[in-house]
Amino acid sequence: MNIFFTFFLIAVSLSMDAFSLAIIYGTYGISVKKQIILSIVVGVFHFFMPLIGLWFGNVLKLFLEINSNFIVGGLFFIIGAEMILSIKSSKEVNFLASIWGFLLFGFTVSLDSLTVGIGLSLITTYYVVAAFMFMVVSGMFTFFGLRFGLFFNKSFGRYACLFGGVIMIMLSFYYIFL
Repeated sequence: MNIFFTFFLIAVSLSMDAFSLAIIYGTYGISVKKQIILSIVVGVFHFFMPLIGLWFGNVLKLFLEINSNFIVGGLFFIIGAEMILSIKSSKEVNFLASIWGFLLFGFTVSLDSLTVGIGLSLITTYYVVAAFMFMVVSGMFTFFGLRFGLFFNKSFGRYACLFGGVIMIMLSFYYIFL
């Protein structure tokens, strides 16, 4: 599998929770200016969180002697399962009234990027390219999710998160059984 296509699939998967929550929050009529700011914040978090996770992954790699495909596959499976299990949770939009709310939103939807970063060193050396792709895709997904939220109901966001979780689990099987 082409590594850049893998980056893209991971970026789409990582962006699904931001997309699904953005659809929900978009139904509340967030202004275009706030949509752009929130999209940039989410993108920036999706750039830096994998790089921070990469540092942790490199530290772990020094101490672990195990097939890296199992680590990557296991991490992707955990992320996918967490995304699927998180479908039942619902959050309120009232915290998006300030920059702190935007930062909290960006941080929470990019936590899965941190764990992906842990395994990133095991599949590529193009760290910045991967992080840049995560940033662009997540920012776009957030913006489009906010825009689509004006037209769709809250239950659609749950399907998007489910789809992202399924993609991550499929990628986990790819790495485990490669």
